[in-house]
Amino acid sequence: MVQLARSISRCAPKVYGLKSIRCLATQNNNLKDVLADLIPKEQKKIGDFRKAKANQSLGEYTVDQVYGGMRGIIGLVTETSLLDPEEGIRFRGYSIPECQELLPKAPGGMEPLPEGLFWLLLTGQVPTVDQVKWVTKQWNERAHIPEHVVTMLNHFPASLHPMAQLSSAVIACNTDSQFKKAYENAVPKATYWEYVYEDAMDLLAKLPTIASIIYRNLYRDGSTVSAIDSDKDWSWNFAEMLGFEDDKDFADLMRLYLTIHSDHEGGNVSAHATHLVGSALSDPYLAFGSGMCGLAGPLHGLANQEVLLWLNKVVADIGTTPTDEVLSEWIWSHLKLGQVVPGYGHAVLRHTDPRYMCQQEFALKYMPDDPLFKLVKQLSVIAPKILLEHGKAKNPYPNVDAHSGVLLQHYGLKEMSYYTVLFGVSRAIGVMASLVWDRALGLPIERPKSITSDALIKKYGSS
Repeated sequence: MVQLARSISRCAPKVYGLKSIRCLATQNNNLKDVLADLIPKEQKKIGDFRKAKANQSLGEYTVDQVYGGMRGIIGLVTETSLLDPEEGIRFRGYSIPECQELLPKAPGGMEPLPEGLFWLLLTGQVPTVDQVKWVTKQWNERAHIPEHVVTMLNHFPASLHPMAQLSSAVIACNTDSQFKKAYENAVPKATYWEYVYEDAMDLLAKLPTIASIIYRNLYRDGSTVSAIDSDKDWSWNFAEMLGFEDDKDFADLMRLYLTIHSDHEGGNVSAHATHLVGSALSDPYLAFGSGMCGLAGPLHGLANQEVLLWLNKVVADIGTTPTDEVLSEWIWSHLKLGQVVPGYGHAVLRHTDPRYMCQQEFALKYMPDDPLFKLVKQLSVIAPKILLEHGKAKNPYPNVDAHSGVLLQHYGLKEMSYYTVLFGVSRAIGVMASLVWDRALGLPIERPKSITSDALIKKYGSS
């Protein structure tokens, strides 16, 4: 059981701008009740801040940023996480190592339960064991999939990509949307968040079953997905439904994976797409489905597949146990051909991704002699030095994608085209928590101003 009787200084998250709501959880186990108590306080705090600082400038931006994917432009508020260039992602102010220490774990497990992270992202509070059990029970009870969605999944052609199946199935679940029905019944705007919360809980409950049906239909000859075990947690049930029965280590890997991939600020494609579509008051199923279409893109959710393909190429050329000198020469020859080293570098981070480090720690504990892991570990020492010398990488250190695929391969989940589905199930935790707060804070429809190149040239000149 997590020890909540720690000193406030140890438990308190690092502050970035506005403080997290609070450190220690209340004793109420009902998450919706806890939110109902927190939301008016946050509404007042943010309302007062906006009135006092409405005209405060957040800085300037350049022509290059406008053409360059809006990188570095602060253009939206996401309450659940913030990416620190030096320390990596912080969930409501807590680093990944802090979350691993503080969040409750399953009996016999070593990794945090994603249910606890969802509580933290929604409330800013480290939950108790009983509060996490309450979320688990809720998700187990809400996991029913509409019959028409099951029929649809079972009739998809095998040639349809797993992510296309996931996004289609999620969108088709909107027949169950409580927000959609409430909006059609003209409920007060102040209550929108309540129905988005209900949809978020239902969606998170349904996702492992949807994802497991996709996996078994594509890779296990359509074998039946096992029933939800009401005594087990979300990740354990997901692992069992995928077909990894009674593998406690794989279940713990799922808990870690689903936790660390859950949220990464609000500007990445999947999070931003969900927020953007949700801002039009599309229901959470439609919003999340759009986010999954973004995650399916090769520049967003396919990076760990690219790493594995690249590692396979390394192994094919020089084997799994090259000397440091041979591996260095191979990387240099690869770079001189104009190719990249996938899994290294990050748009914001300037040090090794803590999501990489916690996966390495997991591998050192459970699979230290795995040949592919040993190669990944060797690369993590050699590649950054080469990339620094090469001079084209601002951050030459390994990121989360450099490791995740190797862990999944070790436990027998070898179907790389499915990995983005796992990523999507995890990402739902963060974007659903954010969507609840979008409606609680009454954020408006997103509508930035665009401009043509001719208008820019006319205003600023071409030279």
